[in-house]
Amino acid sequence: MIFESVATGGCRSYIVGCEHSCAAALIDPELSQIDRYLALAAKDGLRIRYVIDTHTHADHFSATQQLARQLDAPVVMHRASPAPFVNLRLQDGELLIVGRLRLQALHTPGHTDDSMCLRVEDHLFTGDTLLIGATGRTDLPSGNAEALYESLFGNILRLDPELKILPAHEYKGRSHSTIGQELSENARLQKRDRSAFIEMMHSLNLTMPTHVTEALRTNMSGGKTVSQMLAEAAAIVPFMSLAELKACVESMKHDLIVLDVRERDAFEVAHIPGARLLPRGQLELRVNEELPDPTRRIVVYCEFGRISTLATATLRQMGFQGAIALDGGMKAWREAGYPEKSGKAS
Repeated sequence: MIFESVATGGCRSYIVGCEHSCAAALIDPELSQIDRYLALAAKDGLRIRYVIDTHTHADHFSATQQLARQLDAPVVMHRASPAPFVNLRLQDGELLIVGRLRLQALHTPGHTDDSMCLRVEDHLFTGDTLLIGATGRTDLPSGNAEALYESLFGNILRLDPELKILPAHEYKGRSHSTIGQELSENARLQKRDRSAFIEMMHSLNLTMPTHVTEALRTNMSGGKTVSQMLAEAAAIVPFMSLAELKACVESMKHDLIVLDVRERDAFEVAHIPGARLLPRGQLELRVNEELPDPTRRIVVYCEFGRISTLATATLRQMGFQGAIALDGGMKAWREAGYPEKSGKAS
């Protein structure tokens, strides 16, 4: 078996491949690492046949949907997954055939309803069901401490003690553990009485993941993250540097429209000299009135450079091919000591 592990902060993803057929599966991919997964697969001469999520993640953004499109491979999850983009839904005990490898799905609800582990040879990919020195939490949507107890003590902890466990999270740099090690060393697993385990899980009082709302929204629905939208917008627009815009503004010989897409109160506090105000929320409704000539060169800015990137992409999609985004925003302009004005918009 060809094996690769990719760490993204505390998140872990895995590539498992058959050395005979060069077929592979990618488990729990994270959105920011797409190029790395593809590079690793190419290095090992592998073709990724399946992209798999062990459960609906609440703490990072899954790359399964985007990779499925790029690789023409199915998204695989447990049948209880709410995600509409899943192509192949597994039930407990079912197999994925990856060349000569057999990946067996074990339904292990508790962290989420759709949690599953994947067993292949002497490896058990445990998702967030069993971590090294811990277990998955049960206080997020569809979490259930009683179900987690059954999944652990009635299922995976009864497997071969030598079986290597590879979780979807590991924060101390450890590569793996074993069932036997966890049974003897994992503090949470010492609570072997059902009621004591459930009481412990209910009293953990853990902090919420940073991006829990956005992660659940995108991973459950297949919608886009803000970062994805910004990256897609940035890929279709050119940018102008702060210094270049300053030179244009000071020369007074340019035929450039400087468009501020912040809200009126921010504009009135301070704006780039000569800028026009057209708040992003009104852009589509007022663009024909405010920008009657689609051939003009328009540099768009906001406070930090993100909303203006989206606004510039919108303008170019509407036919304003001279629209440019400022590389930075009013905050960076101000910090550079460049000139600014205050007052009401004309």
